[in-house]
Amino acid sequence: MVIGVGELRKGVNIELDGEPYQVVEYSSHKMQQRAPVVRIRLRELRTGRSVDRTFSGYDVKLNLASVEQRPAQYLYNDDAFYYFMDTRTYEQYPLTKEQLGDAHLYLRDQVELELVFFREQPIAVELPTFVELEIVDTPPAHRGDTAQGGTKPATLETGLSVNIPFFVKPGEVIRIDTRTGEYLERAN
Repeated sequence: MVIGVGELRKGVNIELDGEPYQVVEYSSHKMQQRAPVVRIRLRELRTGRSVDRTFSGYDVKLNLASVEQRPAQYLYNDDAFYYFMDTRTYEQYPLTKEQLGDAHLYLRDQVELELVFFREQPIAVELPTFVELEIVDTPPAHRGDTAQGGTKPATLETGLSVNIPFFVKPGEVIRIDTRTGEYLERAN
């Protein structure tokens, strides 16, 4: 399906040069007696890298990418691949660490997520908004440290490093926002 630049919105998946991209930012600027200039920041779905593109003119058309999301579950990883299972068909799909990008730091066994397919091939994962991970290592808090509500570094079970409040201890499970990588709260 073909769309014009006026129909672009944040989150729309388009295809450029045979690769799937997702619109991250979109702005249009029109000067008097000139064609509009559209600036788009895109995230390549296969690699996760950001690309900036500029289009000008009234007749710019873009193709929508045929991207499909299927519910899946993370199973395990070996040295080369991370394995996911489609929860409807029970088929298993391997993805490399490069395909996952930083998403591998949020993967805990049996976590439910969305597998992203392009032309019937898995290319990426869409993480849940929040994940719960256990704290493996963090320095102890000292008396008087909490006067300003400070934070300390913590290493989680997946290797992710985040800043947490002083009162949180090793062994506790905390909730992390996967969009920002920040501590939200202690999990119940």
